[in-house]
Amino acid sequence: MEFGSDNNAGAAPEIIAAIGKANDGPSPSYGSDPIMDRVRDRIRALFEAPEAAVYLVGTGTAANALSLSVNCAPWGTVYCHPNAHAETDECGAPEFYIGGGKLKLVAGGHGKMTPDALAAAISDTPQGDVHAPQRGMVTLTNLTEAGTAYSPAEVAALTGVARKFALPVHMDGSRFANAIMATGSTPADMTWRAGIDILSFGGTKNGCLGVEAVVIFDPAKAWEFELRRKRGGHLFSKHRYLSAQIEAYLDGGLWLRLAAHANEKAKRLADGIAALPHVDFIHPPAANMLFVSMARAIHRRALQSGAHYYLHPFAASLDGLDDERLDARLVCSWCTTDKEVDSFLELIRDQG
Repeated sequence: MEFGSDNNAGAAPEIIAAIGKANDGPSPSYGSDPIMDRVRDRIRALFEAPEAAVYLVGTGTAANALSLSVNCAPWGTVYCHPNAHAETDECGAPEFYIGGGKLKLVAGGHGKMTPDALAAAISDTPQGDVHAPQRGMVTLTNLTEAGTAYSPAEVAALTGVARKFALPVHMDGSRFANAIMATGSTPADMTWRAGIDILSFGGTKNGCLGVEAVVIFDPAKAWEFELRRKRGGHLFSKHRYLSAQIEAYLDGGLWLRLAAHANEKAKRLADGIAALPHVDFIHPPAANMLFVSMARAIHRRALQSGAHYYLHPFAASLDGLDDERLDARLVCSWCTTDKEVDSFLELIRDQG
């Protein structure tokens, strides 16, 4: 009953097989491998963006921080939601790679920034004052850290605000595949057609061993990204192993099938939880992450019976009053099974 994170899942067999195949004989290094040439073409076709620049890195933190660094000056401000990874989970990497920079938080319910709040935050950043940070860029996350999904129209509303202030927009797509499956949109409609300038296209959380693609829809930024990737220590020598993962990830729509499976199991879990009057949703479920509130006694029983998931906040303790409610995050992955879901639902069905 593994619901801790889709990071906890192993790599899909197709990904492992592709890495083994790529290991056969020598290959040009540092991204000059022929697999990367095919990957670049595939991603351009997938996003209907023939001029897009495509680069691979090993972690989501690197993808996000490097993406922000090519779009924001050291004295600039990055506007993001309070729950964004850029704010809560990157250990200051965005500020480090930008060479300074300041994060300014933009409110919004269920993990989503609102256009009005974004406009207010940008407007409140003074310009032309040497003592103050200047306006830099916007970053939004899809799937959000609350498990909700922005529609292309919602993305376009936010990028429209950014455009009024001549600011570029980054999308953290560590769970981009789950967002695509949840909304039924196309990659192009969710990104550049909706005003996104640069995307972190995640693979690690969705069945890859460890790879993220950065898709830059403005090729003028490509050379700077290459320099920053190398300077930041994220240009892999044996790059073919990154390329092989993404090629297999895209082949035959594997990336969508894996995400569809995760979303489907989360829906099974959500449907079961919705039938329990003593368990409440904190955010409306949309894809593969659920946030719920239950009595401490139920959490204690589930966790001590072998279920694995995280309480929110992480410092929450199982010691205390049985009927006190604690929040939790439940995440399904490409390999979550019906048995895991049903076993967990059985554990939390009883209020006692």
